[in-house]
This record gives sequence, structure tokens and C-alpha cells, in this order.
Amino acid sequence: MSIRSLKKFIVRKINAEIPQNLSYHGVHHTLDVLEACNNLIKRMKVNKSDAHLIRTAALLHDIGIMWTYINHEEYGIEYVKDLLPSWGYTGEDILAICNMIKATQIPQNPQNLLEMILCDADLDYLGTANFYTIGDTLFREFIEYKVVTNEEDWDKLQVKFLKSHHYHTPYSKKHREPLKNKYMLEIIDKWSWHDEFGISRQNLKK
Repeated sequence: MSIRSLKKFIVRKINAEIPQNLSYHGVHHTLDVLEACNNLIKRMKVNKSDAHLIRTAALLHDIGIMWTYINHEEYGIEYVKDLLPSWGYTGEDILAICNMIKATQIPQNPQNLLEMILCDADLDYLGTANFYTIGDTLFREFIEYKVVTNEEDWDKLQVKFLKSHHYHTPYSKKHREPLKNKYMLEIIDKWSWHDEFGISRQNLKK
């Protein structure tokens, strides 16, 4: 069960088969999530066997988007069930990995620490200096797939999502949530949406 070999295999597959108009859900996103998982694994002192499962789920969490844009997690789970037995993963391992992938579906619903780590890693950028840069790649992808039609639609969707989203692990709550909230307020300030969303600097501090 070499994670290095699996990583090489998945990266090659994504690069060869993923739709080229996916500006956000490319191999760069998969590797970013893997890196964020590694950080949380270290911070949360996750044991070796669980860490291996988390890293595997990170590599495969968006693999289903190669076949469908909507509900791609379900397609990814079916692929995982077919793929991983030949890589030496047990039925119990595969169930845990599938549950982690399922938990990342919006709205996220993690039930244990492993699922919490993958969910937080998947959206780690929301609370980092990369918020606008990475967010722009998702905006362009949403334009391509007609999820939004213009910048105002995009920003309104972002605020609704950021307002409902929360991190799950203690580390992300402490080190990602405050900056995420700052970005949300910046978008609200940009359009003067304070009354519409009922959010201000004062009630964010409460």
C-alpha cells in the first residue's frame, strides 16, 4: 500500500483524463488537499495507519469529477471500491475512505476525526492567504459550468457558503476560521450587503 506509488498513479490519471475546463478541480487541488491533510495529520498527532487512509482519501476525494460535475463524490466512491482492493486495501479501509469522501460533499457532514481532517483540508484555502487566488479559479470554473453568470452572483454565493460553513478540527477552527470570516466581511463590504446578510464586524466578534 505505497502512498507514493498510488499518488503517481492518481496524478497521471487526473492529468490524462480530467476535463481541461476545470480550472479549480485539477491535480493542483488534489495536491493542495493532500498537503493540508499532512499538516493536520501532524498537528492532530494521527497514528500511521489512519494517516495512510486520510492521504489515500485526499488523493481520491475528487476523482469522480472526471465523469460528472454534479454529485461527483458518488462516482468517486464507486471508483474507489473498484480500484483499491488491487492496491492491498481491506474492506474496512475502503469503507473508511469512502466515508471520508462522502463527508466532503457540500454541506460537509464529518462523523469522526479522519473525516473532519479531510473536510477541513478540502476547504483549507478559505482561511489562508490564497483565498482570492484559488477562489478565482473556482469562479472561472463556475462560469464555465453556468453555476453563476457574473461576479455579483459569485460573491453572493460565496457569502452564503462562508456564512454556513464551519471548520471541524481544533487547529482549523483556531487558525483558519478567523481569516475566513475576515474575507467574508470584505465581500459584504464590497457590495454593502450588511443588511441583507445581517453580518458586521461587531456581530462576528460575538
